[in-house]
Amino acid sequence: MSTTTISLRMDADAARIYSKAPEEDRNKLSLLWGMLLREYRTTPAALKDLMDEIGEKAQRRGLTPQKLESILNAS
Repeated sequence: MSTTTISLRMDADAARIYSKAPEEDRNKLSLLWGMLLREYRTTPAALKDLMDEIGEKAQRRGLTPQKLESILNAS
């Protein structure tokens, strides 16, 4: 998969957290953003509704906060 760099506006605190995160974590966050944006493209709902729907689907499929944490911390 090819990648491209984009700029996102966010509050200074969030930007600082992102910039201080290890590269591996920043890569994982990029993957999450990519998934969210692909869902957004295919769903005409408002972004908050989309995020709620993604969360509900994940819970129905058995994703718990602990499992998500484990996935994000996997090397």
